[in-house]
Amino acid sequence: MPELVWMPRHQEWQQSLKRLPAEGNSAAWELLHELANARLNFAETLQLDRAFQKRFGKLRPEGLATKPVRLAALGSSTVDHLLPGIRIGALRRNIWVSTYTANYGQYLQELLDPGSPLHPFKPDAVLFALDAQHLFGAQTPVPGPASAGDILDEACAKLRMLWQTARNRFGCQVIQQTVVPLTPTLLGQNEQRLAHSQRQLTFRLNERLRSLADAESADLLALDERIMIDGLSAWHDPSLWLKAKQEISPSAGPFYGDLAGRLLAARQGRSAKCLVLDLDNTLWGGVIGDDGLEGIKLGQGSPMGEAFLAMQRYALGLSRRGIILAVCSKNDEANALLPFERHPEMILKRSDIACFIANWNDKAANIRAIAQRLNIGLDALVFADDNPFERNIVRRELPMVSVPELPEDPTCFPEVISAAGYFEALHLTQEDLERTQQYQANLQREELKASATDMEGYLRSLEMELLWSPFDRIGLQRIVQLINKTNQFNLTTKRYTEPEVLKVMENPRAFTLQLRLIDRFGDNGIIGIIIAELAAAGGCLIDTWLMSCRVLGRGVEESTLGLIGEEAKRLGAEELIGEFRPTAKNGMVADHYAKMGFTQVGEIPDGGTRWKLALKHFAPLRTTIKRARSQ
Repeated sequence: MPELVWMPRHQEWQQSLKRLPAEGNSAAWELLHELANARLNFAETLQLDRAFQKRFGKLRPEGLATKPVRLAALGSSTVDHLLPGIRIGALRRNIWVSTYTANYGQYLQELLDPGSPLHPFKPDAVLFALDAQHLFGAQTPVPGPASAGDILDEACAKLRMLWQTARNRFGCQVIQQTVVPLTPTLLGQNEQRLAHSQRQLTFRLNERLRSLADAESADLLALDERIMIDGLSAWHDPSLWLKAKQEISPSAGPFYGDLAGRLLAARQGRSAKCLVLDLDNTLWGGVIGDDGLEGIKLGQGSPMGEAFLAMQRYALGLSRRGIILAVCSKNDEANALLPFERHPEMILKRSDIACFIANWNDKAANIRAIAQRLNIGLDALVFADDNPFERNIVRRELPMVSVPELPEDPTCFPEVISAAGYFEALHLTQEDLERTQQYQANLQREELKASATDMEGYLRSLEMELLWSPFDRIGLQRIVQLINKTNQFNLTTKRYTEPEVLKVMENPRAFTLQLRLIDRFGDNGIIGIIIAELAAAGGCLIDTWLMSCRVLGRGVEESTLGLIGEEAKRLGAEELIGEFRPTAKNGMVADHYAKMGFTQVGEIPDGGTRWKLALKHFAPLRTTIKRARSQ
């Protein structure tokens, strides 16, 4: 079945559904909207729709910025099972939809008869879903191109009549589902040479539908394109077709409803306007601040490098059709700009980015700043980031921002974002094509401040645990790799070979720590390395303190300091000594020891600084992270 792969899984979905307010108030709507924005199957969609119908079946909540929609689904086959998905697909976009469907086989009579129940319903949108057998007849037509052309002309005339009748009587949006290719081929791979086969007629009608829809201002629900991606079996079950005349399988209902919902939203101008992009491991492989320009994976010659090229090519294609591109990256700005300015394989250029923010603030605050600088609503933004922590914190802090659940494999990034339909558009104007340049000009006129974000509640909900242990041979290769690769959060940037690390491990006056962070979303792997050694006069020198940038801002630094203090006390130290040795890439930690409560006591060669922290009254800084020794 086709899945809503861009949606995250809601870990407490059933429990949250049970907590819905009994009345149809704004709190109920907000929770229903939240629950709709999860990866739902058909059963869950039915559950949510029942809750929706109970509270808002007849009356929409007050205060919605969107217009209510009355949608009539008129089909030649059974469509009742698709209505819950349509209502939830609209709810996902904060649109209240009530639905109507005609009795089986009666759609044409109800459309033409002013006395039918359809007319007092007064639909704002009519969705036509007609199967190939209904349009072409059950019998195989007489061979010959002339007869095939006549059949196509008749089908197009019928569709045009339906669209015009609906629009004339209701002044509504007309949505036409493309025809599902149900019948097998008769000739095989060269079916186009059998013009009268129903398979070929379906293909040709779908081609003609596109130009016909343009001429008649109808909007297509392009099911044939989704079937090309997912396969017919994902959308159609022959046994259900014969038993219940369900052309679309119930399991495909949630996806079908989302396709319809995005058309309703696009009609109201509710499609997203801006794609906000992370950089490291989203537009290229690796971390630019650690790997350098030569070390990132980008370009021809490697599957991974080509995958990131495809992602950039997709983003550029969106930009060329009018979607604003922005960058939101945890990085030093100079490092973040390097690939745009100097990497020969880079498809995206700095001039393609309307708003470029690279710093060490939390991404929710930076996304607020992007929306303010671009002067667009947060609900117009789509945030693409490979890091699940960053995705989930943005979802929590900024629920109005769309955040696709990107897979681990970057080759699928464009497909997932495209499948989500965030940028669904019904028309394309010259203004759309010039939008990036317009926003770049606006940014030169306006400078707005970012809003602060309180993350403590979210951090607590992550249920983070910092697992630590001394260096061991099992993790030795990864430890050496991190020591020689990490550049940004690295206080001294000292490098060690494997034999040198083994020597440190055998030193009784030293201690080592390898740190692993886990949370409710999974294991972040080894994210920190500490090497410290007893010095003269009761001091303990922190020789190496490095951490992965992907976990910063969660309290990991403070928790790590607590471990360092405990281990130093175990060795008999009375104070910690820290050194910062500046490099071209570690400017982000220049004030690290000051933030941790150390006092500067001097300078060291090459512009570095020395810091101390007494351990006598030292207490670990408060965080939401639990600590435990690895077993």
